[in-house]
Amino acid sequence: MAGLGSTLLPGALLALASKGAEAQSRFGNAADAASLTPITAEMIDAAAVIVGITVTDEQKKMMLDGLNGLRNSYRTIRALKMPNSVAPAFVFDPVPGDMTLDTVHRPEKISPPPSAKRLAEVRSGVDTLAFATVRELAELVKTRKVSSVELTKMYLARLKKYDPELHFVITLTEQRAMEQASAADREIAAGKYRGPLHGIPWGGKDLLAVKGYPTTWGAGGFEQQQFDYDATVVKRLDDAGAILIAKLSMGALAQGDMWFGARTRNPWNKRQGSSGSSAGSASAVAAGCVGFAIGTETLGSISAPSTRCGATGLRPTYGFVPKTGAMMLSWTMDKIGPICRSAEDCAMVLSAIHGPDGHDLSVQKAAFNWDAGYNWKTLRVGYFKSAFDVPNIPANAPAGRRRGLERRVYDAQYDVKALEKLRGMGVSLIPVEMPNFPFGAIVPLLESEAAAAFDDLTTSGRDKLLTGQASYDWPNQFRTARFYSAVDYIQAMRARTLAIAEMAKLFAQVDVIVTPSSGVQLSATNLTGHPAIVVPNGVRGADAPKANSDEDGADANVDGPGTPVSLTFLGGLYSDARLAAFAKAYQDATGFHLLHPKLD
Repeated sequence: MAGLGSTLLPGALLALASKGAEAQSRFGNAADAASLTPITAEMIDAAAVIVGITVTDEQKKMMLDGLNGLRNSYRTIRALKMPNSVAPAFVFDPVPGDMTLDTVHRPEKISPPPSAKRLAEVRSGVDTLAFATVRELAELVKTRKVSSVELTKMYLARLKKYDPELHFVITLTEQRAMEQASAADREIAAGKYRGPLHGIPWGGKDLLAVKGYPTTWGAGGFEQQQFDYDATVVKRLDDAGAILIAKLSMGALAQGDMWFGARTRNPWNKRQGSSGSSAGSASAVAAGCVGFAIGTETLGSISAPSTRCGATGLRPTYGFVPKTGAMMLSWTMDKIGPICRSAEDCAMVLSAIHGPDGHDLSVQKAAFNWDAGYNWKTLRVGYFKSAFDVPNIPANAPAGRRRGLERRVYDAQYDVKALEKLRGMGVSLIPVEMPNFPFGAIVPLLESEAAAAFDDLTTSGRDKLLTGQASYDWPNQFRTARFYSAVDYIQAMRARTLAIAEMAKLFAQVDVIVTPSSGVQLSATNLTGHPAIVVPNGVRGADAPKANSDEDGADANVDGPGTPVSLTFLGGLYSDARLAAFAKAYQDATGFHLLHPKLD
């Protein structure tokens, strides 16, 4: 069992051995079903093909007893019925051994109060107030020009008004919110001001546990699921005085923008999905229906919907924010972060939710010291030069490829103008390139961890309750991941160590990297735990190439006239505060974050 037999794919053998019992169970209850069919030499041959090794007849004979014994161990472990909240007995740490973390906490320094003229503009109507930044709302609440109850009622009304079109709400937390808002107003009137989030309504991705309300994970079969505790992030925002008004939609089990109720929509083009999986968080922020929102990212789930909906999303360094009380998809890749209307808003939220909680052991004692006045001009700023190259369109390109290239050529103008703007701000851009490393080959470990997190969903057959059943949806990916061996998972984690070292070399050259929001950097930085902030970078004009499809909610219905584009800034590990300061400087210089969709 400790030799060659343990390098074979246990999941593959279990699946193969289960075929003879499918009359009893499709794949559900597979542990019991598998016991009816002994593992054979022929099954070893099939599994060996999958894992790419050769096994002799003599070796197969020696392996059979051990493999059947291994299968019995799977059955014993599955009988434990471990909930999603149980983490593996290991902790991923992306910090290289020679890196020293800043653990000294300093007082938060937010930007000066907005001008009286600006605050008057913000208060001039519901639309302007609804799209105000947290910094602006905070000043109005602090000075008691607007009450928390007023804001809460306004945002609840907007959620109810626009949800039938945008489908971004799973559960309103109205009673809890009104009680919190009333308490916030009383405290502020009594001079007990908790800080810039006090009295500000927010929405949370519906993978955060909230006592007294369903936590559905956006998935069919989990609609009534409840937990008798609050997630750490929820507790911390409660402590900051923020007002939870809604549990917002997410793609089923954190995939895409399709949940058990509907597809969440892009406020800029309601025939398009909002992307995912933090679908409702980005859509609600962009539509002016919450003051800010919380999302999560494993491999693009803050970046993608922030881009699609024109929001500002901060994916923190892995290990900055506790995941306690949140649904786990990948223990070594999941990150919780804010989606807001500005970079400073994101920083103020991250300031409230970061730091160890004594439960999530991956969280470091690193400090997040927000300083809105940080001298960003001292930063060394790089850019991925080749990522900004304008692609050529071959004369003989097929029609579908041509349309895709035309969209890329059109969008490239926004990227180029961003570099010009940064240079105009006095930034000396340093050309750099992504390390030549097979980051994509490491990604299957994500699906393997996700398959383990939802093992019972697959083995019970309840995966058929999920809305998506295509080859790229979780049910099929979870089944496929069972054919990824433990040895290959460990090899991928070893490769990840090399990837971390390569990215450390890159960030030894620069402090911030400017990049388009797509490309290999997305998988690379998610695997190595680096922070990213996605900022709006303009809106496509009427001359923009149309989407490949105008079908309502179609996967090919993306981009097109009147939709937002984005830009991403990357930073070194635990440099989130200065990264946000740099993003704030860009937003102050451009104002793209102030644009918002016309909903009526």
